[in-house]
Amino acid sequence: MSDPLYLLSVADGVALVTLNRPQAMNSINRDLRLQLLELFPALDLRDDVNVIVLTGAGDKAFCTGADLKERSSRTTADMVHDRHYVIPKFTVAVASVSKPVIAAVQGYCMGGGFELVLQCDISIVADNAIFSLPEVTHGFFPGGGACQRLPRIVGYQKAKELILTGRRFDAKEAKELGIVNQIVPADKVLEEAMAMAKKIAAYPSMGVIQAKRAMNQSMETALSQGLRFDDEAWIACMHSDAWKEKLGEFARKERKS
Repeated sequence: MSDPLYLLSVADGVALVTLNRPQAMNSINRDLRLQLLELFPALDLRDDVNVIVLTGAGDKAFCTGADLKERSSRTTADMVHDRHYVIPKFTVAVASVSKPVIAAVQGYCMGGGFELVLQCDISIVADNAIFSLPEVTHGFFPGGGACQRLPRIVGYQKAKELILTGRRFDAKEAKELGIVNQIVPADKVLEEAMAMAKKIAAYPSMGVIQAKRAMNQSMETALSQGLRFDDEAWIACMHSDAWKEKLGEFARKERKS
């Protein structure tokens, strides 16, 4: 029996997803891609999951993107088929999850692996993390969302530099550019990511989900439309009893003090 392509554990409202191809730097082959396409929507529907943490097995790499050995053996027709029917779903598989997704990154984070991080909501990275979008050096380009998402984070000129040169950059530069949220020692990455995930998972899920939806909408619409979306998201929270319970707790504490 071969090892599973990913590992999954769920506890305290947090699902930990581990890409499990350390011998291949956790690169994504077609089977893993198809399995992840099933996994993330399934996790989004689970009542016992409020936050997802995504990481890679081993200490060498989070993910180095597509499995280039497999890709080199595939026909052009196969690749075009997947570009039409598989890749468009994968480029939003993580980003479309309604619950927060936190990336825990150490080692190499390149190509499609970097593009997975760009789909996540929060990124905790090791001080040894190395980032790169090297696709142009192989004769194609980052087709997993980086050409759209990266300019929105770092600005168009910087994104063009990073994508057109394919150069590597470290965790410090990634944080300075606003790509990642926090840098920690390599042996603390998963611990920090899980701690943050458990903190968020303890909050009423309705408010967290609607806040994420509203912020995602801000990237797609004008201010006036976004504010209208906020109103609808706020009303959705009011239909939940969670806020009443939380305010009741607050009022009781105030009376005691």
